[in-house]
Amino acid sequence: MSERKILLRIIDVFVVLGSLELVGIIFGLEYFGINHRQWIWSVILAAYLLFFATIFELYNLQRASRITGSLKGAITAGSITCLFYLLTPFFTPELPDNRIQILYFYLAVTLPLLIWRAIYIKLFASSRFNKNSILIVDASEAAMVAQSLQDVDPNYDIKGFINTGPAIEAGHYVGIKQLSISDAHQLFKSRDITEVVVASNEVEGITSNLYRWLIELVEGGYSVREYTQVYEEMTDRIPVQYVGKDFYKYFPFARNNQNRLYKVYHRAFDIAASLIGLIFCIILIPFVLIGNVLGNSGRLFYTQERVGLNRKVFKIVKFRTMVRDAEKLGAQFATKGDVRITKFGKFLRATRIDEFPQFWNILKGEMSVIGPRPEREVFVEQLSEKIPFYETRHVVKPGLTGWAQVKTKYGVTDEDHLRKLQYDLYYIKKRSVFLDMRIIVKTVSTIVFFKGQ
Repeated sequence: MSERKILLRIIDVFVVLGSLELVGIIFGLEYFGINHRQWIWSVILAAYLLFFATIFELYNLQRASRITGSLKGAITAGSITCLFYLLTPFFTPELPDNRIQILYFYLAVTLPLLIWRAIYIKLFASSRFNKNSILIVDASEAAMVAQSLQDVDPNYDIKGFINTGPAIEAGHYVGIKQLSISDAHQLFKSRDITEVVVASNEVEGITSNLYRWLIELVEGGYSVREYTQVYEEMTDRIPVQYVGKDFYKYFPFARNNQNRLYKVYHRAFDIAASLIGLIFCIILIPFVLIGNVLGNSGRLFYTQERVGLNRKVFKIVKFRTMVRDAEKLGAQFATKGDVRITKFGKFLRATRIDEFPQFWNILKGEMSVIGPRPEREVFVEQLSEKIPFYETRHVVKPGLTGWAQVKTKYGVTDEDHLRKLQYDLYYIKKRSVFLDMRIIVKTVSTIVFFKGQ
């Protein structure tokens, strides 16, 4: 975790707890007070705040640097934190007799959080807070690597690169200055550099002199990190298009599949969720049937072959959202504003109600609640030829929702599918109970706020 993310977490908690204590002292509101007898209240509130702030990406550095996304996330995280805190029994104070204090409590949590985040954006937009870095990279990839870092963190400032590939003319290369080891060393001595990012896949390019210099930096307490580690930490994605032949070094998915305790939990959760989901599905059928007759004029259910675990093909079940003969011209991806989707179908997709019949697939063990979304075989074959390691998605069961679904918008271009794959592989590599909970909460917010596509 980067220093800036740690700083954001610490100050978020400090600002909220400090605000509550200050308001409690000034207005004499015991409900707001924090003392040695009530320390558990502070712990619960801080835990809720950090959990929901993480879910709503307040610690995503790119989002945290943008005023709209940051303030929207702060309001959402603050609101849900207050709701859960107020409704938690035993470990939080009883609701005050004067209910207006609940409103004051909400304002005392969210307003300081909003003000602090606005100050953060104002301050950290300054160049004096830039993260000045040097790249160790092949000249042919220097521009791509530098741009990928600056795209996800506006505060990344690449001061230059040391070439590990074939020699080129001295000077600037695609707007990035080429440095010698002595040049880079001088920048460190003048304290103009905060870290080195090693982005070279060519082992022979790391000369003995360069290797010794990197060791000296590490021993001197400077940050020397590998590019894929930096990229993964900042984006929650795996850069499969860059790691190339060393992909399996950076993506040890076998480790995750051997975690028996997690697999038992995952299947138990799938069964419990599918039983509950099927009950809701049965309740919804009469209403969907009426809407289908009025708005879709076709069969209620729609089945389609998809590729699942170990590339096994199965039939997925959904409520129908498209017109009849939607694929008379052949298989094609659904797009934003797709004319084949009926008006009632748009409602079903926006609320994710069309996905409810898939709980049957989950109960049968063909799918999981969380995982990469299953694609049609024809699309899998096409994308596997264009995108490296695309088949790796099939080492786990496909899901009803997933990391890619809650992190990126619907898209049909090769670049969109590459981005989705990066998120899917990040989930497969990092999957855990906490990550599952993040996905579930963000999926619920998608349903509640009609953000489905």
